[in-house]
Amino acid sequence: MGLPDDYRAMARIRRFEERLAALKDAGEIPGSIHLCNGQEAIPVGASRALRDGDHVTATYRGHGWAIARGVDLAALYAEMMGRDSALCGGRAASPYLSDPARWFVGENSIVGAGVPIACGAALSAQRTGSGAVSVVSIGDGAMNQGNVHEALNMAAVLDLPLVLVVENNVYSEMSRISDMVRVRQLAERAPAYGVPGHTVDGNDPDAVYEAVAEAVDRAREGSGPSIVEAMTERLVGHYSGDAQHYRPAGEIAAARLREPLARVRAAAAADAELTARLDAIDAEVTAEIEAAVTAARAVPTPDPATAKEHVYV
Repeated sequence: MGLPDDYRAMARIRRFEERLAALKDAGEIPGSIHLCNGQEAIPVGASRALRDGDHVTATYRGHGWAIARGVDLAALYAEMMGRDSALCGGRAASPYLSDPARWFVGENSIVGAGVPIACGAALSAQRTGSGAVSVVSIGDGAMNQGNVHEALNMAAVLDLPLVLVVENNVYSEMSRISDMVRVRQLAERAPAYGVPGHTVDGNDPDAVYEAVAEAVDRAREGSGPSIVEAMTERLVGHYSGDAQHYRPAGEIAAARLREPLARVRAAAAADAELTARLDAIDAEVTAEIEAAVTAARAVPTPDPATAKEHVYV
């Protein structure tokens, strides 16, 4: 992918999330939502290293990963509106959606729970000899969860084709990660499992791609898991309604100068032709998003008689 293509992919995620927030404010989205504004370069760069059949597991902040893996935008909006979507029939909403057709194992709201789930996908790939890789994204706070350590140890011992992407946005909900750990970078923990660990600029899709591609190649050849820590910053609160009172004055404004889309715009500022191309991409993406919202609104609500379907306990 070239710069315009990466920009389009990141802009689709950004505009999707911004429109989602507006729909939430308008009362069209039930429940809370967790946006990934500012982190778009990570799923875009990582997905470039993947192929059909590779599985992705995400956190509740996983809309960007779903979009980067090709999940339909209208279906995503319909799901989050609680409509009878082609994804999960309105049962998953924002934090639990999945799409097996796009190898998106899905989200969950238990911090770090995606890692043992992704280990299952990796174990399946290893046992069937499919050559697939399982990629799982977690936040920085999840690196302190016991199930993450257990799953990483298992993946290392069994040489599972797993790639752990730590989206280090500096904050674990409302607490700075630097107040919670003694290591400078979370990737420094990798040697404890006997696996490689790399820290990269998470606002640069090329840097993310190169690190994830190396980890994916290693996993495919049977050499086991890797950890890629992508440094980034949230431009929004932890969840819808988060006033971010815990963030120092000026921090968010400074982050807006470093975020992925602003970085591309700054690099293109002296190139009138490229700037015009980016403007056109923004217009095209906005139209695509609006079309997806219109299509989602046309999806009917679920039949209440089906409420007990897919319940196994």
